[in-house]
Amino acid sequence: MSSTATSDEDRYEVAVVGGGPAGLTAALYATRLGHKTAVFDRGGGRAAMMQDTHNVIGVPESVSGNELLETAVEQLRSYGADYRREFVTDIDRAGDSFALETTDGAAVADRVVLATGFSDGRPEPPLPRTGRGLHYCLHCDAYMFVDEPVYVMGHGDSAASVAMIMLNFTDDVDLLLRGNEPEWSDETGRLLEHHPVDIVREDIIGVHNGEDGWLEALEFEDSAGPRAADTESGDGTVRKYTGGFAMYGAEYNNELATSLGATLEDDGTVTVDDHGRTSVDGLFAVGDLTPGHNQIPVAMGQGAKAGIAIHTELREFPKSLAELEAEGAVEPRDVPAIGDELRRRANAHASARGD
Repeated sequence: MSSTATSDEDRYEVAVVGGGPAGLTAALYATRLGHKTAVFDRGGGRAAMMQDTHNVIGVPESVSGNELLETAVEQLRSYGADYRREFVTDIDRAGDSFALETTDGAAVADRVVLATGFSDGRPEPPLPRTGRGLHYCLHCDAYMFVDEPVYVMGHGDSAASVAMIMLNFTDDVDLLLRGNEPEWSDETGRLLEHHPVDIVREDIIGVHNGEDGWLEALEFEDSAGPRAADTESGDGTVRKYTGGFAMYGAEYNNELATSLGATLEDDGTVTVDDHGRTSVDGLFAVGDLTPGHNQIPVAMGQGAKAGIAIHTELREFPKSLAELEAEGAVEPRDVPAIGDELRRRANAHASARGD
């Protein structure tokens, strides 16, 4: 890491790396609990890809992922957090703190929250449009396909499992191997034999979309075993689908955690306790970077718990008995502990309530 100097403006109590629901919620709690906080966000991410928001109480499905995130950033800024559209390239220990190097400068923080998530493994083209027939979140989107023809792309255990799970919602499920040989276990193979899932081995050679952009059908090379409702079109078999799921694994963005020596799980997620603490003192991880369900409400809950845990570690009061014996009683002039800028923002919010 370079030795870029940092000004007081670049010194934070809490630095959050990643601007998805988990990171923004951690930053929200840290800021409202009185800690100078910055979010470093390179943009993009899984939440930003959402055409519609599902399973978030109080948020209409008409709200896109980008709209959800933009509203959250506006809230953060109103409370006094810094939102920096920068990519964090490196993090090192700097005494009891952390030194962050970014594409636009540097910063120092007492606590760091990693919320860098993962990238879905994506099938090769041709594809349906993401969010308009191609989906990655079973628990978010299965409801959309009740009694509809559905595909699952993939050739491993996870794809086979999701195909069988989708039988809870529809009786019309295809597992698309796309020319690959199955890599699932013998046990999974036996399970598939006893569930009404059609296995389509041929690859896709065309995508049929409606005028609204939503998927209507996929076209396969050779003969992919047409069902009663399917037709022949061009050089291949056309099979009708309302949508489906791609299951090609995930690549976790754990480079920063690894560079700091944080413990990882076998799948590449970062090992954390119930409040997001990693094996590195002062380093937290939340959201899709950690084990568990990849869901916005879950990620927000993890962010909230991490923010509260950080506050518990950083707050000035109450002083311990040892501190009081060494330093004396807390004087009225010593409180409150909240910084001037955050205090001003809090007073502004209080004034707005009185209008």
